[in-house]
Amino acid sequence: MGFLQEKTAIITGAGRATLSDGRCGSIGYGIATAYAKEGANLVITGRNVKKLEDAKEELERLYGIKVLTVAADINAGADNEAIAKDVAAKAMEAFGRIDVLINNAQASASGVALADHTTEQFDLAIYSGLYATFYYMKACYPYLKETKGAVINFASGAGLFGNYGQCAYAAAKEGIRGLTRVAATEWASDGVNVNIICPIAWTAQLENFEKAYPEAFKANVKMPPAGHFGDPETEIGRVCVQLAHPDFKYLTGETLTLEGGMGLRP
Repeated sequence: MGFLQEKTAIITGAGRATLSDGRCGSIGYGIATAYAKEGANLVITGRNVKKLEDAKEELERLYGIKVLTVAADINAGADNEAIAKDVAAKAMEAFGRIDVLINNAQASASGVALADHTTEQFDLAIYSGLYATFYYMKACYPYLKETKGAVINFASGAGLFGNYGQCAYAAAKEGIRGLTRVAATEWASDGVNVNIICPIAWTAQLENFEKAYPEAFKANVKMPPAGHFGDPETEIGRVCVQLAHPDFKYLTGETLTLEGGMGLRP
């Protein structure tokens, strides 16, 4: 029995994705798998309903947990606060509690130089990442305060190092880093643990980025010192599990950078 038994985690961008070789191909699904193995019930969101349903079927079948899927798309033309509140309300209706919020979802037009970026491309990254994180944190805060829960957000080396062709993505991620630090300060007295992870993992998105923009990929994506990219489940996902553990409350506000699996491990 895992230590997350009977607890509930909301994971955005957690539809099932696979690499060309069939392995787990998304950080969100890797996190969902790691949480399922610890017994947590899950609320997973995303834009692709089929990927969400595929994730639900596999996770429930393999790990005996309950999964609620909610199609949700934070974007420039939507009532985004209502979308986030609806996800939180459905989580409470289904499971009666929210213990962990993981803001993983992010879309962007990577590979497009700053001078060529359109407003629509910039909005895509800012709304799907920064605004989504903001609205989900606000919507879940009252429930996380009750459970003394955890928030885990995601930033990126793109913002830390100024990657070519990723201006909107980097801007969104750096905004999320700042937002996370403020929340860690403001919510610590409520017992809500807030952290951010800057991972580098081999995902289907990165695989597609290499195929679509080989020069940008070569210029920006370097092999980590560990000699391999992080695994979405066994490394990134397990760090997310660890950050939800009560013994890790002292980590509030820290930024964890995973370079190919180098970082916290259970």
